[in-house]
Amino acid sequence: MPKLGISAAEEQKAFESEVAAIEKQWASERQVHLKRPYSARTVAALRNSIPADSHQSSTQAVKLWNQLKQHDKNGTCELTFGTTDPVAVSQMAKHQQTVYVSGALCGFSEVAIPGMDHADYPWDTVPKVVAKVFKSQLWHDQRQRQFRLRHPIEERENLENWDYLAPIIADGDMGFGSMTSTMKMAREFVDAGVAMIHIDDLAIGMKKFTVGQGRTVVPTQEYLDRLRAVRMAFDIMGAETLLLCRCDTDHSEFITSVVDERDHEYVLGATKKIEPLQKCLQKAQEQGKGLKAARNDWQERAGLATFDEAVKAVASDAEYKSYTEELSKQEFSSLSRRRDIAADKVKTQVFFDWELPRSAMGQYLFKSCVKAVVERAIAAAPLGDVTWARMDSPVWKDIVDFHTDVRKVYPDRLFAFGYTGDYDFGKAGFSEQQVKTLHLDLAKMGIVWQVQPIWSLQGLNMVTEQFGKLWAEEGIAGYLRTVQGPALSQKPMADGFEKLSYCGGYLADAFFETVAGEEIVEKGQAQNFKRH
Repeated sequence: MPKLGISAAEEQKAFESEVAAIEKQWASERQVHLKRPYSARTVAALRNSIPADSHQSSTQAVKLWNQLKQHDKNGTCELTFGTTDPVAVSQMAKHQQTVYVSGALCGFSEVAIPGMDHADYPWDTVPKVVAKVFKSQLWHDQRQRQFRLRHPIEERENLENWDYLAPIIADGDMGFGSMTSTMKMAREFVDAGVAMIHIDDLAIGMKKFTVGQGRTVVPTQEYLDRLRAVRMAFDIMGAETLLLCRCDTDHSEFITSVVDERDHEYVLGATKKIEPLQKCLQKAQEQGKGLKAARNDWQERAGLATFDEAVKAVASDAEYKSYTEELSKQEFSSLSRRRDIAADKVKTQVFFDWELPRSAMGQYLFKSCVKAVVERAIAAAPLGDVTWARMDSPVWKDIVDFHTDVRKVYPDRLFAFGYTGDYDFGKAGFSEQQVKTLHLDLAKMGIVWQVQPIWSLQGLNMVTEQFGKLWAEEGIAGYLRTVQGPALSQKPMADGFEKLSYCGGYLADAFFETVAGEEIVEKGQAQNFKRH
């Protein structure tokens, strides 16, 4: 292959110019809040020799950023929902500013073998769905623009003019593997036209929301490394794509490792000398006993507690106060330091063994609380643009405490919030009035993007079942009465195949006319397109 005809001096000059451009981008209003663990020079050296083209993802990301900042300024919020269907997305444009592509929905409808929300689908599944949706948005934008420009300017005020290019927010789950896998996924999202993706702190292969046990999270540092990998991928591409730092620590029951001392405060251990949990479960299985009952019995006998709780149980009030005062001299303390302090401040020896309760997969038991979620969110904030703490139970105090505490450190932080499909607000103590104003009350705390992730699995299923029943019972008469009649008589006509401005009839005409050498727009005049 030929050598490049560029001198080392020219190469260096081009490199320094790119470094300066990166630093300028990072200092912009859009990115100034981000803090990278690497330099612009490093990113410039990781780029291709061919300059990166402008990404449609960047256009959509800046648009989304401005929307969210405006909501924060006004104390309002965007309310959207999850779907993977381009037809549904075309109608969302009339009411929603954004579109959400859920991994759970993709796992049901966009893969060869559907499954529960276990993130067990191929890593490029969601990016491919984003690409499908975004291309449909571009098409609707194109056919609407062409249709409008076939009319003289004085007629366009009365024509439909929807913003079909609603920014797409997509589910990146936990990154689907190693750092390089996470980077590849991030690149695919950018190429697909996404505006923002979210990455969470769940453990790969351990997303078990359906077996009566809580979720498993990874150590804090592993979570941060995932976010850094995504941020680095965006930077190498020169993309403005937003990163949503999602934290699933709330109500988590396990953690994969205790390698990070920031997590030690919340790891549970046995406070009584007892056989390991796995031996207990093995015996129960051999004896034909229920494993869940055996597990619960073992946990009760083991006296599960965090190390601090174990200290408090055996210390006097004065000793525990002395222990906590010494502990507070550092922001985070490892279990080893905690043991040393307890040995110095508490007369009674503290028994604590976090190895005994470990699961068959090696997970440690974890005691989640709002403080733990806050700490992770604050650690992640400099790497991303928006924060989302998944809280499956609608505990108002927890919601308020989390968002308030994060904003004490980052006063301008923007937040996201997801409403799961089985929230029982009444059981949680919410009145009907509180539920009605919940989205507005959340918005006042900076929760500017709020989503019902799986509308398609409830709303669309319900509507489809209802129509299926009507069609089976009444046939075309029922269809004419409830669908076709109202759709055709609506002003303007409901979007459908009969509405040529929606289904692309006039855009197809424009293609044929252009190939034939005809002008599709005359100065101040509309073409005759009433042939249909």
